[in-house]
Amino acid sequence: MFVKDPYGIVCIFVTYIAVFYADYVVIRWIILHTMQDSLWGPFHVVSFNTVTLLLVMSHLKAICSDPGVVPLPQTRMDFSDIHTGGSGASDDCEERDDWSVCTRCETYRPPRAHHCRICERCIRRMDHHCPWINNCVGERNQKYFIQFLVYVGVLAIYAISLVIISWVTECPECSNDVTIKQSRILHCVILVLESALFGMFVIAILVDQFQAILGDETAIERLQGGHHHHQHHKSRRALTLLSQVCGRSHPILWLFPCHNPPRYSFRREERLIDHQV
Repeated sequence: MFVKDPYGIVCIFVTYIAVFYADYVVIRWIILHTMQDSLWGPFHVVSFNTVTLLLVMSHLKAICSDPGVVPLPQTRMDFSDIHTGGSGASDDCEERDDWSVCTRCETYRPPRAHHCRICERCIRRMDHHCPWINNCVGERNQKYFIQFLVYVGVLAIYAISLVIISWVTECPECSNDVTIKQSRILHCVILVLESALFGMFVIAILVDQFQAILGDETAIERLQGGHHHHQHHKSRRALTLLSQVCGRSHPILWLFPCHNPPRYSFRREERLIDHQV
């Protein structure tokens, strides 16, 4: 699901420019300069690029995956009573039992689904719309979004560590050319600043994401104070709550951007919506 949002598209380009610049500096100005005659050089090349690959894969999955779009009904629904204001609905929805009516999508939506004004659709268990993936973070792609955050954080820490190691460790084979030394210093300083900025940013978001998952509450529900929808889930174990987001696979596989088994059937949801018409 790709959203044609200019701001989101720019954020995607900025993300990849930052990631590939970090990879360039680490390989060209750190490893090849300070570890060219050491076995640590190939090791760090493989390790750093493996994390980069996982980051790109999880980011693409978060961008392209369906976040949990609520399907539209096959037949048009009659919303004349809602549009005239006779139902007393507010904020574009009317509560009907556990389901609600979205007058923008003109369809019923399941509990904990919210309308995204950028995607122009209702999203199941929508957390927020993230410009860095140009997509909503919802029930079906939150796993990939969290993986992306984790890999950005790991890559940032890894890059800063390599810079520190390269400057602390003696390097007799390093070039003494002043121009090369100045270029290396400049690239390393930019890399450290970039890594620190992105690292702190994603770690803060990651902490917020885990607090929301373990509290069984999305960012939108926290803002709206919508605890009444899921108060009975508060007693669930942390592993159960995490498996709702990361899937039913083994926890070790949660680290990899592989297929996330859906926790519900879209066909069943479509039948329920058509039944409501």
